[in-house]
Amino acid sequence: MQVFHNESKIVITCNKRLSPYLQQEVEELGFTPTRVFQTGVELKGTINDTIPLNLNLRTGSQVLYLLKSFHAANPKELYDQLVEIPWEELIDFTGYFSVTSNVNNEHILTPLFANVKVKDAIVDRIKDKKGLRPNSGPELNKTVVHLYWQDDKADIFLDTSGETLAKHSYRKIPGKAPMLEALAASTIIATNWDRQSSFINPMCGSGTLAIEAALLATDKRPGLFRMNYGFMHIMGYDENVFFVERRKLKDKAKKETGFRIIATDLSADAVDIAQKNAKTAGVEHLIDFAVCDFAETEVPEQPGIVMFNPEYGERLGTHTKLEMTYKRVGDYLKQKCKGYRGYIFTGNADLAKKIGLRASRKIEFYNGKLDCRLFEYELYDGSKREPKQEE
Repeated sequence: MQVFHNESKIVITCNKRLSPYLQQEVEELGFTPTRVFQTGVELKGTINDTIPLNLNLRTGSQVLYLLKSFHAANPKELYDQLVEIPWEELIDFTGYFSVTSNVNNEHILTPLFANVKVKDAIVDRIKDKKGLRPNSGPELNKTVVHLYWQDDKADIFLDTSGETLAKHSYRKIPGKAPMLEALAASTIIATNWDRQSSFINPMCGSGTLAIEAALLATDKRPGLFRMNYGFMHIMGYDENVFFVERRKLKDKAKKETGFRIIATDLSADAVDIAQKNAKTAGVEHLIDFAVCDFAETEVPEQPGIVMFNPEYGERLGTHTKLEMTYKRVGDYLKQKCKGYRGYIFTGNADLAKKIGLRASRKIEFYNGKLDCRLFEYELYDGSKREPKQEE
């Protein structure tokens, strides 16, 4: 199978509510989506086309290349269809592969059973053609096959990413309750920040927002931090294509910016972790870190955006201490950040009311399974009326 040159359906998955930002990225790379849905983007292309997608995308999770769509009412029909695919042309019989799945079929009580049927079909086919069988297991660092099976309709894909793209490979120390890198990048993209003006991140935690801002501003892509993808373990892979694409990433990445990125936290340990993560990402020199109360965070004269990801406690109910914190955040925005646009990412709408500013936008996100909002505040510098406080 000439998958590296034959065009087929490509599905790029993402976390729920990130598809608008994924679509924007895909189009900026010169691809035309044929469908956009809640958890992904669909287009046409070859395995070679998946290489720049894997290296460039900040907001996606997996890049899946369709091998075959077929009808399968039960596990036997699934096996019979899969054993007809020439797996010996895709997976080296001396190699290793793994299977993932998204299954909703009345005969399947656990996705693990569906995975076993896929593995059996692949192993039986290769053993029949080559006399030897490849190894298989749960690790996603070699060839990865993905089954999407809903009712009696099945799609079998090559997962060209392997390990998820949503983690950008620079965060070696996660810190306390870190924001997923793909989510952090999406929230910044959602602000429409021009990437040429101040970016302030009080309560920075492990530094993900500030680091992603620096990576966006310098056009440094996640592919610069990673050297292993699923497509590398498919038979027919030409490493020259990968290295040409990676060279493009290096050539377009900038080393400096003409503005300031500031990240602060009251915890010295958090700032230390953030600095180490920034160093791994190669942007430590672009971020001014400081240990201080958020209200003492420096605000440059050149306006830009100020972005908070404060603790938001349990989904239901609020805590007096957090209520006071959110009120102080609102005071900081009103008193010190005039001319800026302020952003608060939170999963607690009751706490958000304590900010005391009327949001100009409320952008929907999920953090894991938690329903969240990115609140936007226009912080006028005095030429316009102060926004009314919410009751």
